Amino acid sequence: MTKKQRTLEVIERLRKEYPDADCTLDYDQAWKLLVSVRLAAQCTDARVNVVVEGLFAKYPTVEALAEADVNDIEEIVRPCGLGKSKARDISACMKMLRDEYGGKIPKDFNAILKLPGVGRKSANLIMGDVFGEPAIVTDTHCIRLVNRIGLVDGIKDPKKVEMELWKLVPPEEGSDFCHRLVYHGREVCTARTKPHCDRCCLADICKKVGVEK
Repeated sequence: MTKKQRTLEVIERLRKEYPDADCTLDYDQAWKLLVSVRLAAQCTDARVNVVVEGLFAKYPTVEALAEADVNDIEEIVRPCGLGKSKARDISACMKMLRDEYGGKIPKDFNAILKLPGVGRKSANLIMGDVFGEPAIVTDTHCIRLVNRIGLVDGIKDPKKVEMELWKLVPPEEGSDFCHRLVYHGREVCTARTKPHCDRCCLADICKKVGVEK
C-alpha cells in the first residue's frame, strides 16, 4: 500500500467513524474563532470555550475588543495560560481587523497570516472552517497521528507536515480530515496513555510507529 493509498483509506474510514466531526472551538462569528484559536495555544479547547464566554460578553464586537484595555483582556484570558502575550496579540489583531479590513477577516491566506498572533495552523483553520477553502490544520493531534499511522516519516515540524500532507490529501478533504484526527486522537489514538488499538478503525493499516507492541 502506497502512502497515497493509505491516506485515502484513512480518510474514508475516519469519515465513517466520525461523520459529524467539526471544529471543537465554539463560535458564531469568524472573528471569535480567530480569538479562540489564539487562546487555544497550550490550552484545551474546552477551557477556551468557557473563558471566551466572559470575554465576548464584555466585548461583543471587533470594535469593542479593539478598544479594550489590554490588561482587562489579560485578566479574563489568564486561565488559558500565557495571558500577557495572548492578550497583546488579540488586542493588536482586533485593531488590525478594525482599521484595515472593516472588522472582517480577509479571505486570503497570506493576509490572515499577517494578523498578529496568527500562524499557519490558525490561518488554515480559518480558511477551512470559515471560508470553506482547502486547508490542512497541523495541530498536535494531526502531527502525532500522521506520523504514527505512517503517512509522514518522523516529521514533527508543523509546516513540513502540512506540506507533506498536501501531496497526499485531496484538497477538499483536508479540513474535515484534520478535524477527524482530533476526535480520533482524543478518543482512541491517545497521547498520554497507550493507544486503544483494539478498538481502532485503522488498526490493520496503521504502521503503529512508536507504539509498544
